[in-house]
Amino acid sequence: MALLYYAHDDCLHHEMQPGHPERPDRLRAVNAMVEASGLAARMQRREVTEVEPVQLAAIHQAPYLSWLEAAQPAEGLVAVDPDTTMGPGSLRAARLAAGAVIAAVDAVLEAPGTRAFCAVRPPGHHAEGDAAMGFCFYNSIAAGARHAQAAHSAERVAVLDFDVHHGNGTVDIFKDDPSVLVCSSFQHPYYPHRYDDIERPNIVNTPLAAGTGSEAFRRAIEADWLPALAAHQPDLILVSAGFDAHVRDPLAQLELTDEDFHWVTALIADAAQRYCEGRIVSALEGGYDLAALASASQQHLEALLASPSGLGTTRGAGGGPASRELALDPALPAGQNGLLTSDFFTEMRLRVSYVTTRPDTGPLESQPVRSTRFPGAVRRCAAQARSGTR
Repeated sequence: MALLYYAHDDCLHHEMQPGHPERPDRLRAVNAMVEASGLAARMQRREVTEVEPVQLAAIHQAPYLSWLEAAQPAEGLVAVDPDTTMGPGSLRAARLAAGAVIAAVDAVLEAPGTRAFCAVRPPGHHAEGDAAMGFCFYNSIAAGARHAQAAHSAERVAVLDFDVHHGNGTVDIFKDDPSVLVCSSFQHPYYPHRYDDIERPNIVNTPLAAGTGSEAFRRAIEADWLPALAAHQPDLILVSAGFDAHVRDPLAQLELTDEDFHWVTALIADAAQRYCEGRIVSALEGGYDLAALASASQQHLEALLASPSGLGTTRGAGGGPASRELALDPALPAGQNGLLTSDFFTEMRLRVSYVTTRPDTGPLESQPVRSTRFPGAVRRCAAQARSGTR
């Protein structure tokens, strides 16, 4: 099974405030894993170009796109919501992330049996049609889905999202479009608290209580996603691959293991083999413990590389292939191969410009931000860091 690996060094140039969990070291950890595990020799590395403006306009409203461009700073940082900031390289990184998904869609739809993974940042699945939020600016997976329909006449597309946070942006964009099936599993109740109770024939929400582990996760995915995929019969499957449902991730409370990410990827690959000649495009979303991100994404890539004959078996928890212990990049800052330090999780003292207007409220204005807090998950992690608990 051919697996294409899309990446670009400029995705490292998107910076947020010091200590922020969505940091360049995430991509360094994934790339280091790919080299150390030998996966690099088994995949085809592809460079990417930026998404075209018309492709972004197919999923985002024009005033929002203009607003983002006007807000990007020449230097320093500008916050577009309390947990998402832009620097000089942020929008180029976001355009490259979306461009990677679109290039992968082109390649996969032109060569049946080909799959692709996009090791890119910033993530995109929280970006709604007219709003940046949750570390996301452009919804890369949504751009890929719409491109598949516009450029390749794909009649039906499925987006499968196993990030620990609900894929509200993708749901917002496709909620009234039955040609795109969106299945999202997520911790509930939890950030972003949007669209998690929407009822549409093409939207399948799989809420999971804090503390959910392997067995309950697998049962829920099989019960919710498999019938939806069978009914939709997609021409292409896109995956929002977030690894922050891992038991070691600091921003959530699900308890998945590396083997669960292999299992869910094998289930997706089996569905792709059944309905769309194996066509899968996956893109990195969340995952904030660097060691867990590396080991879980390794299992994801191994399952994408597996031949069809090895897919589709529902194995028990722990039944996936053994994980190899990898030494991550020694050049990473001390403490950054594991959980974030407690310094981040205490009061953040930011001195950036915070954009206070939205596209429909008139000219941009800004004011200095003296302090801000991230969503409740991070406040919870702060308390845990202070008390010394997970």
